[in-house]
Amino acid sequence: MLSVYTLPEAFSPAECDAIILLAREEKLADAGLVRNRSDHNLRRADLAWLDERAGGGWIMERIMKLVAEANRECFDFALTEFGESPQVARYGAEREGHFTWHSDIGEGALASRRKLTMVVQLSDGNDYEGGMLELQPDANIRQADRAKGSAVLFPSFVLHRVTPVTAGERYSLSTWVHGQAFR
Repeated sequence: MLSVYTLPEAFSPAECDAIILLAREEKLADAGLVRNRSDHNLRRADLAWLDERAGGGWIMERIMKLVAEANRECFDFALTEFGESPQVARYGAEREGHFTWHSDIGEGALASRRKLTMVVQLSDGNDYEGGMLELQPDANIRQADRAKGSAVLFPSFVLHRVTPVTAGERYSLSTWVHGQAFR
């Protein structure tokens, strides 16, 4: 059954803090859209890509383990690779950080092969207002768990958004698993 799969405590609070620190060291930059376009009406966030940084290999190892569990338990997709580095996003209240309704499948060599999306909540949900990750896998809108370290996985074609952050800042870690295009 295609759905939304939640893994509570996928990362510990200390691990979440370490990931945020790695992203800050990478110098978060203004988020763009496909083909290096930018539209702050659609998305206002700062991003860092966690390429193979010294000391960061444990992050990808954990992601691979979590994805395997979720795929086995819920999705049973034919997954072939992680074709993109994990992405840390910062949504800050000073810019009303947000991302409007979208799916993660798109045009291009990478986005067209995305099959499964994973988003990890890196911030404590009490440290900011707004910033809800909302998903619409069917006729109902669901809100992702705001607990620090929880992960939500869903088919990359599922519509989702991050509502505007009105106080504080929200950090998340996103990654996509690739495979042959859905038929």
